Amino acid sequence: MARKAGKAVVAALREDIDRLLAADPDVRADADDSVHQMRVATRRLRSVLRSYRDLFDHHQAAATVTELKWLADLLGVARDAEVRAARFEDLLAGHDEVPAEVTEALVGASRNAYTDAHAIVLTELDGMRYRHLAEVLQAWRTEPPLAADLAHEKARHVFDKVVRRDRKRLRKLVFAEPTAAPAERVEMLHDIRKGAKRLRYSCEAAGEVLGTDATDLGTRAKRLQTVLGDHRDAVESREAILAAAPGPNSTLYELLADAEEAAAGRSLARYPAAAAFVSAAGLRV
Repeated sequence: MARKAGKAVVAALREDIDRLLAADPDVRADADDSVHQMRVATRRLRSVLRSYRDLFDHHQAAATVTELKWLADLLGVARDAEVRAARFEDLLAGHDEVPAEVTEALVGASRNAYTDAHAIVLTELDGMRYRHLAEVLQAWRTEPPLAADLAHEKARHVFDKVVRRDRKRLRKLVFAEPTAAPAERVEMLHDIRKGAKRLRYSCEAAGEVLGTDATDLGTRAKRLQTVLGDHRDAVESREAILAAAPGPNSTLYELLADAEEAAAGRSLARYPAAAAFVSAAGLRV
């Protein structure tokens, strides 16, 4: 008997929900990389719910997606500060005799921002809003609010349609990017990155149903996501450096900003090859 779409999507959800809830104690303990792991699980779950939205009661799914976005944004403030601190530390390691005030303005300030953001995360994890979200997710592990008609359709048919839709959405963004005005290109590339991430997660959720066709496509989407993520990190790091630049150490700040501009350029040079798969022949999904 062919696998039903409802059972298949419940299995995919359960894996993501377990990953999110398992990260909770590590975040509370401020374990290494814990905020990142919880944020990824949260965003992954939100993305799957959005891609496979037709399989769920729309009202309940939309409400849960909203709460997952709230949690992801909350974790994102801490994670972004953590990433900046590590990036600045690596940048400064390539220079001799870095003034203490520069280290403090970049690395120290970012670490302080992480500490403050993590404290807010802990407060919210003890709050009613997060507690209610965790309860909803626990219930969804076994009995999510499925749309009865579509849940009984063949999983291969439903999942194939979802993956094709996400790929088409990404293709549209990639094809539109060359026409973007220079001032809009950075945000357009960010949108493409988000589209690649959404396709990646819908493919990974479909791996058990669609097999290597989906997993191979997900791998390509992940590569594009990574390339554009590297570009985004470099762009945002450069902006933060320039914002701190005025003062007696402006020359060093300019050197650091130039290094990040070069890093952004290197990432962008990898973009065409990484994005080529969206229109490649031979992919069956």
